[in-house]
Amino acid sequence: MLLVLAEEHKEHLGFLTRVDSAVIGEFCRIAVEFLKKGSNPKIFEGAARKLSVSTETVQHGVEGLMYLLTESSKMMISEVDFQDSVLVLGFPEDLNKLLLQLYLDNRKEIRSILNELAPDFPHYHNLEWRLDVQLASRALRQQIKPLLTLKLHLEQNGRRNANVLQTDPATLLHLIRKLEQALGEMKTNHCRRIVRNIK
Repeated sequence: MLLVLAEEHKEHLGFLTRVDSAVIGEFCRIAVEFLKKGSNPKIFEGAARKLSVSTETVQHGVEGLMYLLTESSKMMISEVDFQDSVLVLGFPEDLNKLLLQLYLDNRKEIRSILNELAPDFPHYHNLEWRLDVQLASRALRQQIKPLLTLKLHLEQNGRRNANVLQTDPATLLHLIRKLEQALGEMKTNHCRRIVRNIK
């Protein structure tokens, strides 16, 4: 799978052609450090003074490199796909090899940082259900009034909680149809393309 870069990111990464490999290695270290601790404008200012360029140029260069490494690590792009993705930038061969080496050296660490940053949403643990049917009452001798009770157990951060839901079968069938429709929609090419870009 190839990584598709926007023109803005290509422009930001173009700055890397004007600096030597030691600076690019330092930018990569800064990018990984920013993933861990967040951005620090003072580092940009110091690097801009040393390189005699604007602070924005350095910031965009580091952010472009950070985007390249994080997106590649998220998708676990192979070496060949990474090289092909970087090839469209028009960098010299030695810079492409350096970027590949930086990606291979840092992808496990970047993936572990991204996993730590990901929020822990409640997820399914168990489901209990019961169907109650009222067949008659004092007012109506013959009636069928079904009621479905669901007890949904969710787990988040090692803690479990239960939610009790009640519905009638018609509403439940409608909900099932809508969920199946949404799942079917996820299989379309348009949705797959959007999901691939979100990841």
